Amino acid sequence: MVWTHNVVTFDDGKPRCGWVSDDPLYRAYHDDEWGRPHRDPNALFELLILEGCQAGLSWITVLRKRAHYRKVYDGFDPEKIARYTPAKLDKLTADPGIVRHRGKIEASVGNAKAWLALAEREDPVAFLWSFTGGKPVVRRPKTLKDVPAQTPESAAMSKALMKLGFRFVGSTICYAFMQATGMVDDHVAGCHCVTAASRSRSVPARRA
Repeated sequence: MVWTHNVVTFDDGKPRCGWVSDDPLYRAYHDDEWGRPHRDPNALFELLILEGCQAGLSWITVLRKRAHYRKVYDGFDPEKIARYTPAKLDKLTADPGIVRHRGKIEASVGNAKAWLALAEREDPVAFLWSFTGGKPVVRRPKTLKDVPAQTPESAAMSKALMKLGFRFVGSTICYAFMQATGMVDDHVAGCHCVTAASRSRSVPARRA
């Protein structure tokens, strides 16, 4: 492994953003998902929930639990999550396969209800993407220190989501969400993902 603070290169010879570890799961996430445009509503809802669950933890912790989250959260179907009963919440709170934080679990239910209410009013995908003008913002930071924790756009998204009843959607969480969904492309200069071909590809819709 060769690490230059801003870019890290593993045995496959591909330079990646310096925050990536040698965990194959993390590498694949960085290469195939992070910073690539997500326009599938199910994928956006899933990431909005998972980013909230990640608050105070490392993203790899949640990423390793994502497959189990999909299983116990009914494929992140907001209609099903919105109907979760107290008994279901108790079961989730006792499940070691997810982040057992009662507040975050309850927020997932509330956020599902808020998502459905938003969907009745307008397209959630268009709403979320509106904070970057409907297209990706390519920042291309030169160093990891150039990557902000939040921006005026993420603050605006946070304020709007909170007004709609969403929880665990602070400005920092919203910026991480914007990075994860490709609304913002923060791959650092020198990362192998910084190519016209890779950045133009949207992440395909996930099958339940």
